[in-house]
Amino acid sequence: MFDTLASQIGFAIAVLVTAFAFLKGDEPERVGAGAYMLGLFASQLVQDKGFSGSPQWPLMAIDAVFLAVCIGLAWKSRRAWPIWVCALQSLIVASHLLTLVDLRPPPGAFFAVINLASYGVLVAIAVGTFWAWQERRAAGLE
Repeated sequence: MFDTLASQIGFAIAVLVTAFAFLKGDEPERVGAGAYMLGLFASQLVQDKGFSGSPQWPLMAIDAVFLAVCIGLAWKSRRAWPIWVCALQSLIVASHLLTLVDLRPPPGAFFAVINLASYGVLVAIAVGTFWAWQERRAAGLE
């Protein structure tokens, strides 16, 4: 599951951002971070380690569900970070769709897009949490 140092560092970053969102964020940040971690664990359980260029249906479904959650957050909240998360998650879903329409991107490019967009999602959640926390502090609620 976490067999390389890079995957362990990425997981640690995800845990730190999620903990920050749960401790200092409002409801949209908590929902976004919780959905991200659920998707992370689910994708670790279902992913096929031997990427053959064919669509990985369970991973595509998990990423599409997370995109739907982010679209719901962007629609219902007045914050800007869910829109950025939707854009980045759309890149991930689009890279899955490339394999579906048989364009077969190189595995290195496929995983680079997914990993970089995932780090972008974490950055967007962290920035959104920071701004929600600062808004509460400025209002004297914390």
